Amino acid sequence: MTTFRDALSAGPLVLDGGMSNELEAQGHDLGGALWSARLLRDDPDAITAVHRAYFAAGAQVAITASYQATYDGFARLGISRTETTDLLRRSVRLAREAAEHAAGTAWVAASVGPYGAMLADGSEYRGGYGLTVTELTRFHRPRLEALAEAAPDVFAVETIPDLREAEAVLTALDGLGIPAWLSYSIRGTTTSAGQPLAEAFALARSSDAVLATGVNCAPAADTAAALALNTALPGVVYPNGGGVWDPGTRSWSGAQDEIADLAPSWLTAGAVLVGGCCRVGPAEIRELADRLAAATADS
Repeated sequence: MTTFRDALSAGPLVLDGGMSNELEAQGHDLGGALWSARLLRDDPDAITAVHRAYFAAGAQVAITASYQATYDGFARLGISRTETTDLLRRSVRLAREAAEHAAGTAWVAASVGPYGAMLADGSEYRGGYGLTVTELTRFHRPRLEALAEAAPDVFAVETIPDLREAEAVLTALDGLGIPAWLSYSIRGTTTSAGQPLAEAFALARSSDAVLATGVNCAPAADTAAALALNTALPGVVYPNGGGVWDPGTRSWSGAQDEIADLAPSWLTAGAVLVGGCCRVGPAEIRELADRLAAATADS
């Protein structure tokens, strides 16, 4: 049976785009602390529809709606631990159902967002939560275990702002038997917390579970220079579609970028997983998939 590692070696693979922006485009209100994770309980069919839209646009990998789904975050809203476990597993199942209807081979990546995503205050773009590696490992491990029980093809450990949290997640991945990619939120050529990206990428190589490392939820213009610092592993890149995020109003402002134009530079920098994050929808993923197909055909 072909594994995700096998598929990646024959890459590149096209990731999907933003879950939240597409749900909002469908008319869903994501203003609460749970963001798109709320719909795991309230409207799971809407999440499946987004996954299907991205597969129809040419994506080969669906990232689950579990980015902000955590035991601590759900508990604050009165959701029990048992129900949280069910919702985490559901996030994988919804993506799998969409993958089964995709035209070609499709994969499911279980999203593992940072501790800061649970805080819902923009901390994933700052880091420095004041927690130890042990405390962060304790936060991440139960969610990883629940997601692993639903058998995703890969973990998408994403938008990690600093080395301390990266170290914690890498520790939490031990023994789960599922590969992962590790991508950072960045400021230019450093992590969001200001650490050298070369050091961050090197840390990713310390785990046998990690098969790719790179950046996501970043300005598109910063991605090629960031990826060029990665000599550790194959690259992963899925930037935002442009503009500036205001965590206070939870809204975007400014013009959108044409991320497909950057596809050749990403491939040159060693990327094997490419897609989009916030403000990137199915239309942009379709264009990106077309550009990647043309670029790989010419190589």
